[in-house]
Amino acid sequence: MSYLVLARKYRPRNFTEMVGQEHVVQALTNALTTRRLHHAYLFTGTRGVGKTTVSRILAKSLNCQGPDGQGGITATPCGVCQACTDIDSGRFIDYTELDAASNRGVDEVQALLEQAVYKPVQGRFKVFMIDEVHMLTNTAFNAMLKTLEEPPEYLKFVLATTDPQKVPVTVLSRCLQFNLRPMAPETVLEHLTTVLDAEQVPAEVQALRLIARAARGSMRDALSLTDQAIAFGSGQLQEATVRQMLGSVDRSYVFQLIDALARGDGKAVVETSETLRVNGLNAASTLEEMSSVLQRMAVLQAVPGMTTDDTDPDAAETARLAARMPADETQLLYSLCLHGRGELGLAPDEYAALTMVLLRLLAFKPDAAQRAPAEKKTLKPAVESASAHPHAVDGAFNTGAAPSRGAGPVSAVPDAKPLTAFARGLSSAPQGAPAGQVFPQGAPQVDSAKLASNQPDPSVKTSLPAMNVVAIARRVEAEPGAQVEPRHGPDVAAPASEMPDNQPREDGDFWHATVRQLIADEAITALVRELALQSQLVARDAGDWLLRVERESLNQPTARERLQSALQAASHAVRLTVEVGPVTDSPARRNAAAAAERQRAAEARIQADPFIQAMVRDFGAKIVPGSIKPL
Repeated sequence: MSYLVLARKYRPRNFTEMVGQEHVVQALTNALTTRRLHHAYLFTGTRGVGKTTVSRILAKSLNCQGPDGQGGITATPCGVCQACTDIDSGRFIDYTELDAASNRGVDEVQALLEQAVYKPVQGRFKVFMIDEVHMLTNTAFNAMLKTLEEPPEYLKFVLATTDPQKVPVTVLSRCLQFNLRPMAPETVLEHLTTVLDAEQVPAEVQALRLIARAARGSMRDALSLTDQAIAFGSGQLQEATVRQMLGSVDRSYVFQLIDALARGDGKAVVETSETLRVNGLNAASTLEEMSSVLQRMAVLQAVPGMTTDDTDPDAAETARLAARMPADETQLLYSLCLHGRGELGLAPDEYAALTMVLLRLLAFKPDAAQRAPAEKKTLKPAVESASAHPHAVDGAFNTGAAPSRGAGPVSAVPDAKPLTAFARGLSSAPQGAPAGQVFPQGAPQVDSAKLASNQPDPSVKTSLPAMNVVAIARRVEAEPGAQVEPRHGPDVAAPASEMPDNQPREDGDFWHATVRQLIADEAITALVRELALQSQLVARDAGDWLLRVERESLNQPTARERLQSALQAASHAVRLTVEVGPVTDSPARRNAAAAAERQRAAEARIQADPFIQAMVRDFGAKIVPGSIKPL
C-alpha cells in the first residue's frame, strides 16, 4: 500500500474534527440542524485552511443516509454510508468539483450548468463545488448568474476562493459568505502534537513551534512541512534538524543582536551580523525572528505582570531583554525590522542591508543625558560661576521661580558690560547685583541680608520642593538716558512682565544676524532651522548660550546638537542650552514684522499713487485685497 501524506490522511471527515474554524462550524451546524439551508455558499480564506474540506463535509451532511440507510439531513454525517464514503473517495455522482483555475471559460461553466436540470441520482441534493472561483472569466460569471440566483430546490452551490476581491459583487450578493481565518500557531502546534502522537513519531516541542510558525496559519502547509521534517530527520523531529530544513535563524543570534542594540554596542552588532553571513543564514529570516521577539518584548513592557509560557525556553531571555531595552527603542527597532525586510532586495548585499538596518537604531539611539527630563541648565557650574564672579554671588538672585519643567540648579551669569540706565535706576539695590537683570514675575521676595549671610529665607523653603533651584536671570538693556523707577522697593527688581521685552535688544540683534547667516550658508535646514528661527537668545557669555522656545516639539536633542554644530562651524564655539517658555524676540518674529512692514509700505505707495487715486475717484475702481505684494 502506498504512503498517504499526513495532509490527506488526517483531513477532517466531519465538523467535530475541524480545528481553528469554530465560527464556520457553528453556523453550518445550526443551519443543518434547523433546516435553514442556503442555496449557495462562498468560502474564502488563504490556502490550506479548510475550504474544500468544509465543502465535502457539507455535501456529506446533506446526503448522509445513516448507518441503517434511514438517516436524513444531519450535522454529524455517519461516514460509513455509501454517500459519505463515495464523497470521501471522490466518486459520488451527485457531487461535482470544478477547478476554475483550469476550467475558467464559459463553455466549461455551461457544461456544468447543463447538469442542473437533472435531479440527483443517488443523493438528496446535487452539490456543485467550484474551487478558485475568482479565476472564472466575466462571461463565465454572467452565464451562471441566473442559475446561481434561482437554482432548483435539489441543487446547492459551494464556491471557494482565496481572493474574494476578484469575485463580482453580483455573485457575492447571491451567496452566503464565510471567511475561514488563518490558524494561530498555538492551534497548529496542538494539532501537530495530536497527529504525531497518533503516528508515534517522536518530536521536540521547539521543532513543532518552528513548523507552526513557518506554516503561517495553514494547517495543510504545517502537515506537509511535518512530512518533510520526518523524512529529513530520519523518523524524528529535532529542533536542530527542523531549523536547518527551514533555514530559520537560531534565536540565540537574535537575542545577541537585541542585547547588543540595547547596550549600544555597535561592534557586537557588526560581529554578529558577520557571523550570520559566514553561516549562510537568511537575512530576511533574521529580521522576521527579531520582529517576533520584539513583539513579545513590547507586550511584556506594556503589561509587566503578564504571565509567560513556562514551556517556552525563550520566555526568560525575552523577559530579560524587555526589562533591559526601553519601550521606545523596542517600538523603533520593531518598525525598522519590518521596513528593513523590504529593503533587502534593493541592496547589493542582503547582509550589508541587514547590518545597516541594525545600525540605524544606534544612529537614532539617544544617550542617557538626553533621556533625562528636560530642565533648565546652568550656563556654567555654580562653583565656577562663584569663583569667576564673586560679586554676583554676594548679590544673590531670587530663588522663588522654579523652572517650567526641570529641577536642576541654575546659576545666573552677570553682565560684563557697563551698567545700563535701567541698572542705574536701581541704585538702591545691593552692591554687586548684576546689572540689567530681571527676575521672574511672582517670585518670593528675599531679604538681601539673609542672602548675604547664606541664611535661607523661610518663605522660599516652604514654597519650593526639596531641591536646589535657582532662577536664571535675564539681561535687559534699556535705551541710554532712560530712567526706570523701581516699584517693589529698593531690594527687588521689577517683574519681568513689566519690562520692555518687545524692544530690540543687543542679544536679539546678534541672534537674528547669526541665524540669517546660517540660513544663507545653508548650514541649517528643516527642524534645525525652525528651532533657530523660533528661539530667543536669553543669555550668552563666551562659552554658553541659553535659548528659549515656546513649543516643546522644537526642543529635540538631535536638533539642538545640529544647531550647536552649525554654530561651532561658524566660529561660535559655544554650548547650547534650550528651555521652554514665552518668547518675545525671535528671528521669526522679526522676519514677520519686517514682512508686515514691507507690505504696509507697498500698500501705502499704491494708495498714494496719483494714477491709482484718479482711477478710484473717477471710475470707482477698487484695489483687490491681497493683490498688492512687495517687491
